[in-house]
Amino acid sequence: MADQLDLNLLRVFDALLREGSVTAAAERLHLSIPAASRALGRLRRAMEDPILVRAGRGMAPTPFALRIAPRVRSLLDEASALVTAGRELDVAALDRVFTIRINDGVAATLATALVEATASAAPGVVLRFVGEANESAEALRDGSVDLDIGANDIGAPDIRTTVLYGEHVVGIVRASGPLGRRRRPTLEQLCRYPHVAASRRGRTRGPLDDVLAQAGLQRRVAAVVPTFAVAAFVVASSDYVGLAPSRFAEQHGAALGLHRFPIPAALPDIEIRLAWHARLDADPAQRWLRDTISTHSSVSTAL
Repeated sequence: MADQLDLNLLRVFDALLREGSVTAAAERLHLSIPAASRALGRLRRAMEDPILVRAGRGMAPTPFALRIAPRVRSLLDEASALVTAGRELDVAALDRVFTIRINDGVAATLATALVEATASAAPGVVLRFVGEANESAEALRDGSVDLDIGANDIGAPDIRTTVLYGEHVVGIVRASGPLGRRRRPTLEQLCRYPHVAASRRGRTRGPLDDVLAQAGLQRRVAAVVPTFAVAAFVVASSDYVGLAPSRFAEQHGAALGLHRFPIPAALPDIEIRLAWHARLDADPAQRWLRDTISTHSSVSTAL
């Protein structure tokens, strides 16, 4: 199989998977449709798999094709980095899709600025944001994820990380609710109302519960939702108390009718990190994107 494959065939494979049709892949690669069709035939013979199959009026990738697609994209990225190493990057001419795994609270405060900055400098770049299904390093290794942004500390020798900024948690309540008129509610006052917790894993306890226990207090978590955004919507339409990252609360709290306030306790700060695989350290395009992310993450907030 390896003897029958070359870089051009892998580019065709990648285009076919991205576009889902021979015609669109041909246009993407500036090939004739017959040439793209012949390349698909060669891929099918070399990989001993149909790659694309008919599905209604279109075509769908096979399970095998979906499984190896991230690895193929990773190989193409490495080849591109090899060819462009040492050259000056033409950002405006970039034609590339970057997949970014990101925490929802960070996405709500960073994605818009990042998309606008990228579109302005590199209109051919697509930023594909995906949620945190897990914090595994495998997605960075196999190329299915280019960058990871969040509070995850991926401790692996082949994963590079840098701290983007420090984050702290604040309280949020409905501005027109009973606690909305109190600038700095006490811990006792917070425990008089039900809480909504944001946890992708469905956890009801967190650092605040440990602080409350030390003070002889206990809150009642009446609901657990998967994201900070959902928690904010619940709080905005109820008398529930919630917690949120300070940036999220500052940027979106007023629009949602929320009052944000400091928690009267020493809760641990959170480091938001950017992570990538070592093989892309010197890739000019990814290095440019990492610099862009760092620049737009450096805005400080204060309560």
